[in-house]
Amino acid sequence: MADERRTSRKPGRPAAGRSGPRYAERLKAERKKAAREREAALVRARKEHQQKARLTSRAAILVLVLAVLAVSYASSLRAYLQQRGNIDQLEKQIAAREATISDLKRQKERWSDPAYIAQQARERFGYVDKGETPFVVVDQNGNPLDPSSDLGDSSKVADPDKITWYEGTWESMKVAGHPPTTVPGPKNEIKAPKEDLKQ
Repeated sequence: MADERRTSRKPGRPAAGRSGPRYAERLKAERKKAAREREAALVRARKEHQQKARLTSRAAILVLVLAVLAVSYASSLRAYLQQRGNIDQLEKQIAAREATISDLKRQKERWSDPAYIAQQARERFGYVDKGETPFVVVDQNGNPLDPSSDLGDSSKVADPDKITWYEGTWESMKVAGHPPTTVPGPKNEIKAPKEDLKQ
């Protein structure tokens, strides 16, 4: 089949365009062009790889910087919130103490009033004015009752009118048969002021 092919060249002559200085130059130029294209492709591939690597390293640095900022801001925020809590607690303490100070000032003003002083002397110490007769309410043991204590329910106290005449007579006979031998004195001896004793 190869013999059947027709060629335009004459026997003994090389194929046109495959030899000679022009063909060598063209072949050389094509090889240089292909080499340049390969080099350009390699350079492009390296640049792309470097850009990707740069992008990756930049992203890693950015993430690291953001993490450091987040940690520092978180600790600052925690300290801020803790200080706000302390400030709120101190403000509450200041308000409570200011209220206590205002109460104490009111009490001080009341103690400058002679009528209040006389009232406190009556309530706390049982003092009375000249010519007054003091009465002291005692409990069942004979101890004086605190002025602030409650006297109890009056409905539970026995009504003396409900006691029959013979029960009352019998109780008075028992008391008459066994009178108390000693009367307990007051727990604290009350001494009158000297100017009251002179009169």
